[in-house]
Amino acid sequence: MNDKNNDAKLDVISGRNPVSEAIRSGRAIDKILVARGEKNGAVVGILAKARQNQIPIKEVDRTKLDYLSGSSVHQGIVAFAAAKEYSTVEEILEYAQGRGEPPFILVLDEIEDPHNFGAIIRTAECAGVHGIIIPKRRSVGLSYTAGKASAGAIEYMRVARVTNIANLIDKLKEHGVWVYGADMNGTDYTRCDFSGPCAIVIGNEGKGISRLVREKCDVIVSLPMKGKINSLNASVAAGILMYNAMKNR
Repeated sequence: MNDKNNDAKLDVISGRNPVSEAIRSGRAIDKILVARGEKNGAVVGILAKARQNQIPIKEVDRTKLDYLSGSSVHQGIVAFAAAKEYSTVEEILEYAQGRGEPPFILVLDEIEDPHNFGAIIRTAECAGVHGIIIPKRRSVGLSYTAGKASAGAIEYMRVARVTNIANLIDKLKEHGVWVYGADMNGTDYTRCDFSGPCAIVIGNEGKGISRLVREKCDVIVSLPMKGKINSLNASVAAGILMYNAMKNR
């Protein structure tokens, strides 16, 4: 088995008792996968606890659970554990305040590739970002693969999860944060002043930022494109914008 597959297996907790205990202990869990049509009473109880803790749940074919659990007995359910505990939005804002600096936040709207996420975490830590915010659903989490790709930066970067990115933007605005969305047909990023409280929103690798999130942003910023294609890798775009913002701060 290659290293990539080994990294993926490090996230997996297989079986009813292990998953139940992980939830009960308060361990950070990114998501739970359950076999499609699973009606066992123990599994139903575990899923109820997961919902109480706002852990995303997804039904999948049993063959996927077989693959993920490897030699372990999954009993129709597996959980993906986070490599590090999540922070809160409040903790990110408090961290910036404690440093006597205007908040500098990165918001990731449904980034799915753990290698992209890890690279973004690494650059964010180097650029002085106070914290990263991601959605709970349809997004990569703090997996071991993301942690490995961050080259250790995961240990120093505060990452928070929220239910709704559009609502989060409203909350940030209440704290005086100016929100910049990275998308096409916006203001040239070199003409923007990121010196005050700011959040930069980076969208999904294929779809970009969602329509509602785009509408919530105060400013849409764009990177000039001179080549044949019209988009950059999400982690590259995030890096350019973060370092440009760092120059203003």
